[in-house]
Amino acid sequence: MQYWLFKSETTTWSWDQQVAKGDAGEEWDGVRNYQARNFMREMKVGDRGFFYHSQKERAIVGIVEVIAEAHPDSTTDDERWECVDIKAVKPVKTPVTLGDVKAEPRLSEMVLVRNSRLSVQPVTAEEWRIVCEMAGVSD
Repeated sequence: MQYWLFKSETTTWSWDQQVAKGDAGEEWDGVRNYQARNFMREMKVGDRGFFYHSQKERAIVGIVEVIAEAHPDSTTDDERWECVDIKAVKPVKTPVTLGDVKAEPRLSEMVLVRNSRLSVQPVTAEEWRIVCEMAGVSD
């Protein structure tokens, strides 16, 4: 299993909207960055991810699961763009803010710290374990 982080502005797509989609989940569409798209191409069904609210909140608020591998993004006719489908698994007990992540020395190499603008990014197994611990959840 691999781990990921999915970033979204609450005004575009929020954790509550993701939860409302239930087991059917939703496409993680609209990504127009080649590196983020390539990460989605690496994802497999069953991979887990953090759901991160960007902009004002800047916090990991939930855990999601990849339920469909990369396929054409339905929001464009441009065949270069693909997306995965994800479903909400559970909220975190304690949101983990960007400040919390930056303050944790063991997370200093996390992509979220080094390239915080990337909307879809990998998370190592060790980073996953540390953030889950900080969030008060088990995977």
